[in-house]
Amino acid sequence: MPETVSRGSSSTDTFSTTASRATASHASSPHPSGRDTAAGGTSVPAPAARPQRFRGRIGVGLAGGFYPAPHRYQLYLSEACPYSGRVAVVLDLLGLTGSLTTTVLKLPAETPEAFASLRGAYEATWHHYDGPLTAPALCDRWSGRVVSNHAPDILRDLAGLLADGACESALDRLDRQLARHSYVLGDELSTADKDLWVTLTHLDHFDAAGTLAAYRHIEEYVRRLGDHPDLSADER
Repeated sequence: MPETVSRGSSSTDTFSTTASRATASHASSPHPSGRDTAAGGTSVPAPAARPQRFRGRIGVGLAGGFYPAPHRYQLYLSEACPYSGRVAVVLDLLGLTGSLTTTVLKLPAETPEAFASLRGAYEATWHHYDGPLTAPALCDRWSGRVVSNHAPDILRDLAGLLADGACESALDRLDRQLARHSYVLGDELSTADKDLWVTLTHLDHFDAAGTLAAYRHIEEYVRRLGDHPDLSADER
């Protein structure tokens, strides 16, 4: 499957930084349509018989073949989608940008190979798929298929990559940040905290060693947010 990989000081970093600022300033603003945005702002109408949402999981029902492994997964993010921005912020906060390939979708004319790659993944998942190409989309590079295009599930399953990647330096940094501030972007609760909490609370599912026990401030943060009234039932 063709790849458009962003590393170092490339568009991934710029996208993540911009998304972080947007997350802080629009902490309580849901997506206006209540749905994931089509990648690049484009969408092809799909027949009712065609699925538009794929809900595979990493580490859930391992008979399906999706389990944590370094560099196995490719994540498509769209600059036009606020949910993609939220996922990008969590990737950056947890230091997971090196654990999977990240492709940033812009306009189709600007990133044609990326769109062709994403369409190939959808068609590998569902024969003759002609529905919308939505992002974020987490894909399995081994099989070429879409694992999930459901942002809440993607956020939960990032915990598996965190456990598998042993990102101690990122957790050290996060623990130091939480020693200075109540929340990850300062002293006020933001959407970034809600998304990060979702990922951290699912870490125990993958990590029998209890990694978070070594990080006092992260542990306290997870407990405190678990009691926060602003966390919705879906986030819990």
